[in-house]
Amino acid sequence: MGRQHGAGWGGVVLGLWLATGVPASAFTAYVSNEKGNSVSVIDTTTMAVTATWKVGRRPRGVTLSKDGKELFVCASDDDRIDVLDTATGKVVRSLRSGPDPEQFILNASGNPLYVANEDDSQVTIIDIEKNKVLAEVPVGVEPEGMGLSPDGSILVNTSETTNMAHFIDTKTFQVIDNVLVDARPRFAEFTADGKFLWVSAEVGGTVSVIDVATRRVVKKITFKIPSVNDEAIQPVGIRITKDGTKAFVALGPANRVAVIDAKTYEVQKYLPVGQRVWQLAFTPDQKQLFTTNGTSNDVSVIDVEAEKVVKSISVGLLPWGVAISPN
Repeated sequence: MGRQHGAGWGGVVLGLWLATGVPASAFTAYVSNEKGNSVSVIDTTTMAVTATWKVGRRPRGVTLSKDGKELFVCASDDDRIDVLDTATGKVVRSLRSGPDPEQFILNASGNPLYVANEDDSQVTIIDIEKNKVLAEVPVGVEPEGMGLSPDGSILVNTSETTNMAHFIDTKTFQVIDNVLVDARPRFAEFTADGKFLWVSAEVGGTVSVIDVATRRVVKKITFKIPSVNDEAIQPVGIRITKDGTKAFVALGPANRVAVIDAKTYEVQKYLPVGQRVWQLAFTPDQKQLFTTNGTSNDVSVIDVEAEKVVKSISVGLLPWGVAISPN
């Protein structure tokens, strides 16, 4: 069921937001607008868009430098990564990404950057300081999801057409294992303790939980929503709380975010959000979760503790990715 955008609904969610008592921590959210060729900048205290920055064509993946001073944006149709100064919103340089960069993840040290090149069946590893390609790792067809173990030793890429999670050693840049999952894997997320990897399968309609030590699928999480066709339930983005108790999964055109007990793997509830919910990001304090809703051109804000949608924020055309940094 889609969400209506009337003034009455906005007033209700604003009231919910105010009633939750969530502290007004000052963070900034950056949302890539795939069809708008732009990034929407959101003040998480006022819940308002404060700026719109122009970037390259078809921006998708977004992430921040370790100090939050630079924003990296996959300009997929320009075969590059734009680097923006977050103080000015200006593109200050571009990185050699390889063809059609879609998602990426930054090493916890702040360098290098690991990039999935969708059209080239490879992962490109970039030294962001020298703008130098360190390695190109062949993987499956249509690589997309990128996950990094908490200790930084294992990089995982998911290939949409090969239906695999590829485990890559970050010291040797070699694929050390491949794990078969369900159809069209989109996202990979490690638990904070590094023991498990969650991989969403958009067409398969499942999330596979992989034991990292054995590299075996130990659980497949399925979803069932009353009055929603199974074909519309398409898991994409995943976020797991640092304490390992809750997981949130974006379910695409089902227009829901699933709330999952991350210990028992049981789905607790479904939260109605905008249309075609795609990616997710926590605020650094993990009190709020922001979702990008592609076809309703907005962002939903979820109160993590209350497990309620508390705000809808209009952004640009076809919002895709989201990253959040302290101001």
